[in-house]
This record gives sequence, C-alpha cells and structure tokens, in this order.
Amino acid sequence: MKYFKNVICILLLTAFAFGCKSNTSGQEEVEKGPIKISLAQWSFNKELFSGNMDNQGFIRKAADMGFNGVEYVNQFFKDKADDFIFLDSLDAVAEEVGIEQLLIMIDGEGSLADPDQLVRADAVENHKKWVRAASYLGCHSIRVNLFGSGTKEEMRDYAVEGLIDIGEYAAEQGVNVIVENHGGYSSNGAWLADVIYRVKMENVGTLPDFGNFCEKRDSGENWGGKCTKEYDKYQGVKELLPYAKAVSAKSYDFDDDGNETTIDFERMISLVKDAGFHGFIGVEYEGSDIPPEEGIKLTKKLIEKHLY
Repeated sequence: MKYFKNVICILLLTAFAFGCKSNTSGQEEVEKGPIKISLAQWSFNKELFSGNMDNQGFIRKAADMGFNGVEYVNQFFKDKADDFIFLDSLDAVAEEVGIEQLLIMIDGEGSLADPDQLVRADAVENHKKWVRAASYLGCHSIRVNLFGSGTKEEMRDYAVEGLIDIGEYAAEQGVNVIVENHGGYSSNGAWLADVIYRVKMENVGTLPDFGNFCEKRDSGENWGGKCTKEYDKYQGVKELLPYAKAVSAKSYDFDDDGNETTIDFERMISLVKDAGFHGFIGVEYEGSDIPPEEGIKLTKKLIEKHLY
C-alpha cells in the first residue's frame, strides 16, 4: 500500500497538484471538538540539534507525555520536504502511537513581506514544498513568518501580497497558512490582525504565541539583544485569536507553585476560551533554568489547570 501511495504522490507532487491526504476541510478541522493540547517540536530543540533525539523519537516522546498532537519545525528536517520515505517514517510512527500531525513551522525559506517582488516570489516558491509536505502528512497548516522592511503600511501591503500568493497555492492542497507573532511588525497584534483581515482568505490565519511580542531590539534585528519595545501580550493575543487556527502556549520559567513567572496563563487561557477557539493549544517551552521535559510537563499542567 505504501508503494502505491509513494508512486501516486510522486506523480502528483511533481505536477504540483493535490497532496495525498485530504485536507480540504482544514478550517472545519480546527474548529471541531474540544480544545486539545499538542507539543511543539521546538520545546526539545537542544536535544534535536545535538542529535540526542530524532524526529521519530520526538513523536514517541510526545505520546509518552500524554499529548494529542505534534507541531513540527522544518529546521529539524530542512532537506526532507520532498523525501517521501522520510515523511512516511513520520506518518508510520504517528499512526502507531496515535498522535495527530498538526502543522509544520517554517523558517529560513525567504521573506514573504520583502519589498522586492522577485524576492517575495522566491520565498513563495520555497514555501510550496512545505505546503506539499504538510498535505502529505495530513497537517492542517504551515506556520510562516512575515519579515521584510519598509514602513508599517508598506510592509503590510507586501505581506498581504506574499500571503495571498502562498495562500492560493496552499488552498489547492487543502492546507492553511498561519502567521505567528514572531518579531518585528508581526509582533504588533493590531498590525498582524490587519494584514490577515486584508488577505481575506479562509485558509490564511494566525498562530497567536503567548510570548514573542517584542517589536524592537537594541541589536536592530528580529532576534538577539535586549527588547526595547514590547507590545502588550494580552492585547496582542486577543487581537489575533479571531483568525487563529492554532495557539502557542509559550513558557520560560516557573515559581515554586508551578506558575509561569512572565505570563499569566490563567488570563491567557481565559482569552482563548472566550474567543470560542476549539483547536489545539501547543506547549512550547523555551526556558533554560530547568530541563526541557520538566518545563514541558509544568506548561502542560498549567494549561490543563485553567482549561478544564
């Protein structure tokens, strides 16, 4: 059966046609049923970068820890988007342990909001292989970044164009394109919500992250250096939730009572519930003071405390 699946997919993907799994109801899928909890692969980034954990091991670990779904990061298999044998190996493990494959977070594939139209076009082409990979795995979405330059208004217009271009292709594959608040203008909730509103596509939405609301850093870059301008995280999440197809519960550190020391999880979870969101909340532990597995467990426990 796998042989025929691979042959069919090779033919279809080579022709840039539809993926092998039906994702045509991507929007409905993320709106059905009660909120569940998934695990973002970045939570184990140190183990994955060092080689102490592989992608298949991550899926098994997520299942062992009681998660319902996994969120991949393309950095951990950046040359495997069209490798059907590798994708089949993820599929097989996920099916074996009963884990849903939800989305792929995409980094390093170009700027979808670049002022240069040719650069944007290249970025769109670079993202297409990940749309096909997501469709093959049955993921409902790919997560993209909006990096570029110019004034807020200029970059807004560039972002709208880039998202429409990749969104149209993704719609053919039954895949959503979701944008995370992830540095620069995208960390301004009102700006990002306005971009998605202007795109006006059912399969283009947001991935609100409880953290990542730093708009400017003293380094002048999107990452690294001290944050000099931070958007109100609660206001930002509230603004992005109407367009959300997934939610990222970022965590950094915890006190002796198990509460996150930088983010009010009770307030955040209340915002999510009040918005009528019914997809997955993904645990994304990014701290360094306690081991990843412990931080992940504490984050999951904190979500469950305020969710159920």
